[in-house]
Amino acid sequence: SQISVKFSVVLPQQTEKTISLWNWLCVRGDWEKAEKKRAAPSQDEAKVDVSRLDLRVGRIITTLQPPETDGLYVEQVDVGEASPRTVVSELAKHIPSDRNHMAVLLCNLKPAKTRGVVSQAMVMCASSPDKVEILEPPSGAAPGDRVTFQGFPGEPDKVLDPKKKVWEQIQPDLRTDSQCVATYKGAAFEVAGKGVCKAQTMSDSEIK
Repeated sequence: SQISVKFSVVLPQQTEKTISLWNWLCVRGDWEKAEKKRAAPSQDEAKVDVSRLDLRVGRIITTLQPPETDGLYVEQVDVGEASPRTVVSELAKHIPSDRNHMAVLLCNLKPAKTRGVVSQAMVMCASSPDKVEILEPPSGAAPGDRVTFQGFPGEPDKVLDPKKKVWEQIQPDLRTDSQCVATYKGAAFEVAGKGVCKAQTMSDSEIK
């Protein structure tokens, strides 16, 4: 006589596409590949920490305040690429126009248009309701130098997906410490071999 055995496989929550591929591989008898596919985390499940941010040293080449704008600067910033990036920032009310100012730039936000100008990066600043200071790289840092964090290895996303709100999840943990050093969860904004990034006077302040 023949014995018929039925069994079921319980899978963790996955996308329909991933489950379908898992089932297809199982039907083919390719269990090893099926298990690897099932175990591999999707991009959506990737760890969210400061290593996802492309933070670089930049040099502000020019700063213009367009007419009829309330507090906006349009800056050309050298971040170590073939051409400078255009950056729109709301700093005119807080910081005087300053050429050749060194800064820290977030370079992998999705480009966004402000007052008709496409902004390709964001100047990182210590911030409070009544004061803003541009974060200053260490002496000797050059445009394009990457800012890294001890304990948070990894390569940044090419472009942060606004729908995943990666920046919004990371930003609350960016602060200056009691010595005005810029930090993420206590790890300093560091340029390898050159030092740490700091605000000029603003300690224990939010960074954005």
